[in-house]
Amino acid sequence: MSVVSCPDCKSTNLNVDRTKGEVTCNTCGLIVEEDMIDAGQEWREFSGEGQDGRRAGAPSSYAKHDMGTGTEVGSSSEVYSLSVQDRRKFLRLRKWHNRSSTSLERNLKYALADLKRISSLLNIPPAIEEEAARIYRQAVERGLVRGRSMECVVVGAIYIAARLFNLPRSLNEVCQITNNNKRDVGKTYRFIARELGIRMLPSGPGDYIPKFANKLGFSAETQTQAQKILEIAKDSELTSGRGPTGLAAASLYVASLITGEKRTQREIADVVGVTEVTIRNRYKEMIDRLDLDKLIEAAKEKRAEERKKMGKNPDEEEEEELRIQE
Repeated sequence: MSVVSCPDCKSTNLNVDRTKGEVTCNTCGLIVEEDMIDAGQEWREFSGEGQDGRRAGAPSSYAKHDMGTGTEVGSSSEVYSLSVQDRRKFLRLRKWHNRSSTSLERNLKYALADLKRISSLLNIPPAIEEEAARIYRQAVERGLVRGRSMECVVVGAIYIAARLFNLPRSLNEVCQITNNNKRDVGKTYRFIARELGIRMLPSGPGDYIPKFANKLGFSAETQTQAQKILEIAKDSELTSGRGPTGLAAASLYVASLITGEKRTQREIADVVGVTEVTIRNRYKEMIDRLDLDKLIEAAKEKRAEERKKMGKNPDEEEEEELRIQE
């Protein structure tokens, strides 16, 4: 409203009627302004109970086979409220509506439902699920799914999307949860990424530290110490040619020895999904090449002094590194 006073009586007692788009003077009754432009939200959806609070329908989404803009002939619950003749007509219309879909739409309908199920199993965020659906849709349109298992392509698309969003999900973990063959999924996701021109950076061991530390119940101090150990190992070129999950597990194990949060190699191996031998080998390499044994001993002596001051037995802490040599 640009008018602040009545041009006739100069009164500022004005009434704004946004429904009619008019501004009237309460003193003299003059219509000061009309045909006002409503800059508010444009409610255009109406239901049986009156005006709905949404401006439009749901946004388009790659996670739906019709991008969320398709049509549906009624719902299954409505068939019971119809007469016998109308019920037959209703079912016949639904049948022909479903038959009129193309093979691409049918493929996406089943595949995206499977993608939603697998994303729920892997606890994938909606943004990554949307990206995985977009990748799968591109693969179907390019004919990359032909001759391959639909589930392998779906799992491969989810793995690619997780890598693009730097979500720590290893291929072993994804295949184990979804009961798929690691070799088939590996070949499929590499083929799709190559054909679609998707460039994925290799995941580093530091990406897995927060996830594994949270599952093992480590404190923020242990996580920070593990990240520092990985930085030192990276500067010493110790991470080259080694699996990121094994390095993350070994760095968490060393960090737990430094901070005193005791976890056995078996406990860490069960959470991370690697063998105890892998953790043991990476641990020995870090100890030998990074001289971390002095840091571990200094941390133990400091904790022993603190326990002695508190009146506790300084020798009650288990010597975890002796288990490695057993």
